[in-house]
Amino acid sequence: MFEFAFGVDDLATTWITYSPLQEAVFSLRARRRPAAYPHYRRWTASWEAEYRELDSALLDALVTPRVWVPDFLTPRPSSRRPSFESELALLARTAPETVAKDFAAAYRGDGAPLPEAVASRLDDPERLLAHCTAQLRGYWERCLLPRWWPRARAVLEADLAYRGRLFAEHGAEGLFAELSPQLSWNAGVLRLDDPDPRVRALGGRRTRVAGRGLVLLPTLCGRSAHTVIDPGEPPVISYPARGTALLGEQQPFPEVPDALAELIGPPRARLLLLLAHPATTTALAQRLGVTPGAVSRHLSALTAAGLLTRTRAGRSVLYARSPLGAALASGGR
Repeated sequence: MFEFAFGVDDLATTWITYSPLQEAVFSLRARRRPAAYPHYRRWTASWEAEYRELDSALLDALVTPRVWVPDFLTPRPSSRRPSFESELALLARTAPETVAKDFAAAYRGDGAPLPEAVASRLDDPERLLAHCTAQLRGYWERCLLPRWWPRARAVLEADLAYRGRLFAEHGAEGLFAELSPQLSWNAGVLRLDDPDPRVRALGGRRTRVAGRGLVLLPTLCGRSAHTVIDPGEPPVISYPARGTALLGEQQPFPEVPDALAELIGPPRARLLLLLAHPATTTALAQRLGVTPGAVSRHLSALTAAGLLTRTRAGRSVLYARSPLGAALASGGR
């Protein structure tokens, strides 16, 4: 059990973002436990050849058998929507002694021995860190960035948009209650009950936010909310993002009812049905196999008609059904 105690001003410094580096590292969990992350099966199979050309033994060792991750591999973001390169640069500045300490803590907590790919390099943690950084860069550029990351980012952006609306409508208690069943809010204390017995064996602890800000990170490869192993690290909680199933096998296109197609046209009707979850122009274009320009024209028309809303998310724009659009989509079925 972990508790995060908030002072009077700490809610004002609580923010939500996502971390490309965390998602890259956490995606390695899908190799450790493929049955637990079925939405990754198609992806891991698609980049298997590229993965094997990297130091796959080391990359596999970055996640323990029970999918614990050494804390230094997922540094807390220092800005909203950081780039992978900026986070990798932060990782590369990790103190060598922290690398050895965090690997030992993760595998000790898991109850598993250090794998040879790590143990054989621990006498030179600075070199081990450089090798981890280089292999993660290769994994990102060759396996994740070309096709996986655009879809993953769209799902994460949609989660951020949803959480922002939830906080505005229901406040902190409503926000925290929706993040994960393991989280509860009471009298200025956020409580995290981790279901993992090995985490429970570490004992309970209370962390005072104390002006440092709590960072909330949605992840596409998490089954419950969790925090860092080291209690001395700044407060951060990762939680399962909404819509992770959208990463899985290609879903069949929704059937467009004739009445809806006659009313607004087949292309716009299909877009309206596809927007059961918020998405960007690029993500919709990839799903439909057309150019972003073609999709953009239809989205603009649907927005002008009051059927969609637009929300800027960093450099992207998320489209979602308006109440009128949702009523039309459900009524047309």
